[in-house]
Amino acid sequence: MNIVQVKNGKVELRKDNGLLLRTIVSSGAINACINADGSLILVTTDKGKVELRRDNGLLLRTIVSSDAVNAVFSGKDILVTTNKGKSELRRENGLLIRRL
Repeated sequence: MNIVQVKNGKVELRKDNGLLLRTIVSSGAINACINADGSLILVTTDKGKVELRRDNGLLLRTIVSSDAVNAVFSGKDILVTTNKGKSELRRENGLLIRRL
């Protein structure tokens, strides 16, 4: 199983023994999360954007374009925490399911 590491704004995909596989994002990241099967990665940027990427780094879509401080996978859905203290549950395509 692979893991993601955020270091100095870079998101790195690593093997569980620490070996670097590839850099997913080269700057501006504050948080990253990998899904259960290791195929998708959520990246939260310092600009408040949440991006959904494949494990090869390819950008699939932008989930939220502003105000996000954290995003994690919740099963197949995505839980986004905003800078206003609210949480949003969204589908992988970015569609808002509900605000919590």
